[in-house]
Amino acid sequence: MTFKNRTDAGRQLAARLAHYKGQPVVLLALPRGGVPVAAEVAAVLGAPIDLVLVRKIGVPMQPELAMGAIVDGDPPVVVRNEDVIRLAGVDESSFQAVCEGELAEITRRRRLYLGGRAPTPVKDRVAIVIDDGIATGATTRAALRAIRSRQPKKLILAVPVGPPDTIETMQDEADEVHCLEIHADFGAIGYFYDDFRQTTDQEVIDILAKYPQPRTT
Repeated sequence: MTFKNRTDAGRQLAARLAHYKGQPVVLLALPRGGVPVAAEVAAVLGAPIDLVLVRKIGVPMQPELAMGAIVDGDPPVVVRNEDVIRLAGVDESSFQAVCEGELAEITRRRRLYLGGRAPTPVKDRVAIVIDDGIATGATTRAALRAIRSRQPKKLILAVPVGPPDTIETMQDEADEVHCLEIHADFGAIGYFYDDFRQTTDQEVIDILAKYPQPRTT
């Protein structure tokens, strides 16, 4: 096990990203586990934290099987898995119905975590997407594509741990990929933490309150 907990992972990741201090950076964390990691990076870079909320779009009769993903935004970004859609025989109206349900959940979670706070502007800034680790990369890929559509100056993925094949595929989605530990014998993200207890909603709310959106002039 490499990391004591998410705070330790965040501090190590912050050291890797310290050269971005003083640049126009916005951190985009995947809740819930990515938020305490991002908090340590924010403390070093002096950057605001926002969320990138992603929901799997599951096949109606087999919801654990992803036929796509949806990411919050204006407009939301939908990533489709056309092979699964075709093989599962899902028509467009059924696909859209699941999308609408997941978008409603995204809206609920953004209100829960951030209240009425508007999304932090990303255009022409260095956008760093952060999570506590990456496994298959499906959710992360959707998040990166959504943030790319918001026209950042540079798009960066930063995670403490991941498998080599997934990290390699992420190179096509981000301008830079920073992964502290790459393990071929991966298994699960939690294997690389001494303490991988679930981050609570209240912890996310408390952390985000410490890093409010900066005022614009």
